[in-house]
Amino acid sequence: MKDRTHKASIFEELLAGSVKVHGHLCAGQVLGVRMSMLGLREIGVNDPKGNDRKNIIVFVEMDRCAADAVQSVTGCSLGRRTMRFMDYGKMAASFMNLNTGNAVRIIAREDSRQKAKGHFPEIENQYAAQLEAYKIMPDEDLFNVMEVSVDIRPQDMPGRPLRRVPCDVCGEHIQDMREVRQDGRVLCVPCAGGGYYSIKQRPSPCPLPSGERIKVRGGFF
Repeated sequence: MKDRTHKASIFEELLAGSVKVHGHLCAGQVLGVRMSMLGLREIGVNDPKGNDRKNIIVFVEMDRCAADAVQSVTGCSLGRRTMRFMDYGKMAASFMNLNTGNAVRIIAREDSRQKAKGHFPEIENQYAAQLEAYKIMPDEDLFNVMEVSVDIRPQDMPGRPLRRVPCDVCGEHIQDMREVRQDGRVLCVPCAGGGYYSIKQRPSPCPLPSGERIKVRGGFF
């Protein structure tokens, strides 16, 4: 009973922190917090924002409320390169312990929506009922847990860029080996035809001063 009370207290504390980051309380926040707690427990990470902060990377498959909750609980972020966004449109996330290589993918069960109704039938609003039910439903009723293997390329690891190179078309510099090699040229993704934007007016290029080299991890080029 004491252990259950302690876990509930930790959950409420984490949820409050997540709501502060996200801006409001919703069912997605509850799912994201619980998903993160389960994922961290499964990979053996007890202190994600402290001693284990360099031992974890998370792959989120949704750009919805739960993603903010995952970031809040784990301390992982895009800027620190410890969170990767995989645009799959699924309520799922994978948690990997970089120290041990252990990784699990946590997927929200679709039938949890129906099960939630039975926990609070007196609440007419289905979203409000889901929010309260997700707080107390067992993990096995909310999620499926899948043990996975994740191969992370050196250029996707946290740390300084492996290299930076200029695009032969626009002159903008590309880091982390995201350039495209096309017809003997080095191109950024947009100039290779894969950009999310179209240019109305291109600014004048800013070339490096004569003789300046670009510093990369391990030296210059």
